[in-house]
Formats: sequence, C-alpha cells, structure tokens
Amino acid sequence: MNPISDPHVRFGRVIKDYLTAYPEPLTALKGESLTIVKKDGEWPGWVWCLKDNVRGGWVPEKYIKAIGDQGFMICDYDAAELSVSIGELVTILKEESGWFWCRNKDGKDGWVPIKHISSA
Repeated sequence: MNPISDPHVRFGRVIKDYLTAYPEPLTALKGESLTIVKKDGEWPGWVWCLKDNVRGGWVPEKYIKAIGDQGFMICDYDAAELSVSIGELVTILKEESGWFWCRNKDGKDGWVPIKHISSA
C-alpha cells in the first residue's frame, strides 16, 4: 500500500531536536518474557523492562501481560528511538503514551516524543 494513500498515516515536522538516549534498543517478540523493573514517572504508560536480566528498555504497559514483576509480550516490540533535527519531515506511523513511532526520509523507524513534533 502506498503510505500517501493510507488514511492512518500522518506527517509531522520536527520542532525540537531529539537525540536517542538508548543506542542499543530492547527488542522482544510476542510471547517473550521480560522482567518489569519500574514504571516511568515522566511518561505514564511505559515500564522499564529487562530481557534476560541484561538488556533494558522502555515498553508500553499495554504491550505486556504482567504477572507480578514478570511480563509477557502480547505483540512484537522494538524500543528503537529515532534521532531527529528541527525542520525534518517524518511520517507518523503510530502513537503510544506520549510518543510517535516515526519514519524519516532515509527509511529509519523509531520512537520520538510527541512534544518534539508538530503533526500535520
């Protein structure tokens, strides 16, 4: 499908630079187990999780079925963040708890805080 003709795809312009804080993002597949460490105070709806007690990352709470401090992924997930610069045009593919999942002109995808993008 051509993304231009997809009514669910939006475009946005970056209004504030964002540099990813996590160069090695957590990825998890549906059914995988993660350890839930804490909720995010700044970004409600996100929890810090560890995979194999090694690699950590923020995961949307609704992507996890929690049983105590154990979480099971209910869908595939990638915690990649996208570094962006003021003026850059991005394609907004989804929205989750204060963040957009975006694609830049080079075809790279990642999370960007909504407050850094003016959506069109």
